[in-house]
Amino acid sequence: MCQWLRDLIKATKAFLDALSESGASCVSRATAIKFLLARKFDVSRAHTLWRQHEATRRREGLIRFEPFEDPLKTELETGKFTILPTRDATGAAIAVFTANKHFPSLTSHQTTLQGVVYQLDCALQSLETQRAGLVFVYDMTDSKYTNFDYELSQKILTMLKGGYPAKLKKVLIVTAPLWFKAPFRILRLFVREKLRERVHTVSAPQLGAHVPRASLPKQLGGQLEPDHAAWLEHCRKCYTNNVNTKLDGVIDDYVITNHIPPIKTQNGIIDADVSCVMNDREDIMHISDAPYTCDPSPLRHTHGYNGDMKTGHINSGDEDDLDLITRGTWSSGEASPGASDEECGGGGTPETPAAILARVSSLGRRGLCAEYDEIRARPLTGTFHHAKLPANLSKNRYTDVLCYDHSRVVLSTVDEDPHSDYINANYVDGYKQRNAFISTQGPLPKTFGDFWRMVWEQGCLVIVMTTRTVERGRVKCGQYWPGVAGQSSVYGGLSVHTEAVDEGDHYTVTHLVLTDTRTDQRRRIWHGQYTRWPDYGVPGGGRAAPVLAFLEDVRRAQQRARNELGDAWAGHRRGPPIVVHCSAGIGRTGTFITLDVCSSRLRAEGGADVRAAVEAVRAQRAHSIQMPDQYVFCHLALLEYAVMHGYLESAELTGFDDENDDESE
Repeated sequence: MCQWLRDLIKATKAFLDALSESGASCVSRATAIKFLLARKFDVSRAHTLWRQHEATRRREGLIRFEPFEDPLKTELETGKFTILPTRDATGAAIAVFTANKHFPSLTSHQTTLQGVVYQLDCALQSLETQRAGLVFVYDMTDSKYTNFDYELSQKILTMLKGGYPAKLKKVLIVTAPLWFKAPFRILRLFVREKLRERVHTVSAPQLGAHVPRASLPKQLGGQLEPDHAAWLEHCRKCYTNNVNTKLDGVIDDYVITNHIPPIKTQNGIIDADVSCVMNDREDIMHISDAPYTCDPSPLRHTHGYNGDMKTGHINSGDEDDLDLITRGTWSSGEASPGASDEECGGGGTPETPAAILARVSSLGRRGLCAEYDEIRARPLTGTFHHAKLPANLSKNRYTDVLCYDHSRVVLSTVDEDPHSDYINANYVDGYKQRNAFISTQGPLPKTFGDFWRMVWEQGCLVIVMTTRTVERGRVKCGQYWPGVAGQSSVYGGLSVHTEAVDEGDHYTVTHLVLTDTRTDQRRRIWHGQYTRWPDYGVPGGGRAAPVLAFLEDVRRAQQRARNELGDAWAGHRRGPPIVVHCSAGIGRTGTFITLDVCSSRLRAEGGADVRAAVEAVRAQRAHSIQMPDQYVFCHLALLEYAVMHGYLESAELTGFDDENDDESE
């Protein structure tokens, strides 16, 4: 018998003994395991959770259910709460509460809570759900204030945060109306700070950053057509069969068969300790199987094993140790996979400003250009299938500047057109912030509506434009915003109004108001256009000070806008993605993002790695940093930044002021 299994049996016995000493009785071993899994086999914490759970059930009248009689029968049939037959990328079950189906005047708190708990009890018969936890989606789409019950919301959140043996991985509040801002601010106070970071307000398209689209129902922008009636039939069978009692007395088979995945290589590691005997028992429902059944095959763990197989330690995914790789981003699609905020550090080993200066002096312009050629010669790291679809080709400004599939921004679909989710835009990581930027092309007249839809759906507050609309007689970007104060334009369901225009020597700031004409929700947008980045040469005639001043102004604008959101923003402290574009969205755009990443890292760590930063940007937006001189400029600008902020006394260089013969994009 495996050592961890011996530990499990020991913990289960200790838990049951503790309950017996406290006067509790008739608690099955399966129930004990459920609470132990919820608290990582810490007997004391599991016991506390059980007491809170029992108190909540008694207080809210959740002891005895009559699911086949009214009013609970009718409540269940409304479908306002359901468990989807799919999971998120971590294996967590997905529960959805649809607010516009709830009418507080027609149903009591007790009945609604009974409907929720009855279904959660059935879902929690799955060991995978006990292990991986629960994602709770509160869908407020098309809901009105009369659908909202503050006290009920508080009760559900309070129960899930510490009175129910389902690990709450995150709460996703979808399409929250403006009036929800005040109650949301209060509701967040009812959860611990660690869990508070997992409460997100998102639009339906932004759900893709938290839950795969294939796992979401169509009304939330996904591909799933869940059968609520089939789910209720499954609940009926499980309720009738009394699954918990059925499982009692088979602790060894129960755990081995349903908690440990089939023996196979996990991240390249397989250990002999895992090869405990497994049998073919079929005791537990597997939520990711459809149609629902009480007797499925053993759990396949398609999402991988969340534990250390060499030590036998079971990482239950408890909220205390949840790694939120999606934290801090309003984004959609399968964006920037595999990196957490902390892993987005700019890449490579940081060099001090003095070391950068010495290396740049040694290499010279010619050496840096040769280094850039090495980077550019590397094969591309992704595919462009969506960009090459016939329906999407005309949405690309340049036929040779396409959008990576793996990091593309995915829009919501319009009129059931599957191709309406495409825009030539990619997420790009910033310093310690996943998906900090959206790197995109200058909008075409036919994509103005798509561009503003992206800004709205991604929650963006700042737009950086590093090109003029017309340069040397050629159109580089469409005039996608009203250029005169007081003017407005409408693109699809979004209205763009210009409040004020502030023109400077090197850049122009336009203050915009973006309004969803269907809901009258508004958002202020700061639009900064750098107007002195010429086709020939580098900005500022070779001096970076104007660009660095612009960069600082962009950061301040983002921070102000983020602060104005207050508690309505539950993501990364730096706020939602900043949209950056030029004409093709690769040259000047990539240069600006690289400067932000490197200067941020220099400020935080005292060093940076320009080459690694460029390579990281290019891995998410193909061909970024389009020309050798842009690569050179990144180094010189960073050195100038170091001098301006006291990291270097001076940075005297020669050979970098020659006329630039390459054409910028």
